[in-house]
Amino acid sequence: MSWFWRAEAPSAELAGLAETGFADAFVSQAEAEAWLTSSYPALAELGVRTVALYEEQRLVYGPMSLEPE
Repeated sequence: MSWFWRAEAPSAELAGLAETGFADAFVSQAEAEAWLTSSYPALAELGVRTVALYEEQRLVYGPMSLEPE
């Protein structure tokens, strides 16, 4: 199975996501969540507003806000 994140950000900001590893597929939900935990600061700096986790084409959860409250 393949797990991956989708992001919502201003289109100009999405260009920098590739360098963060955002497009990578993960072998487990735990691996995907660990990546998000470690990558959160870089994503927030790029202007990512929300993320959603997918397993194949099934939405697992999200969209989830990355904006500070």
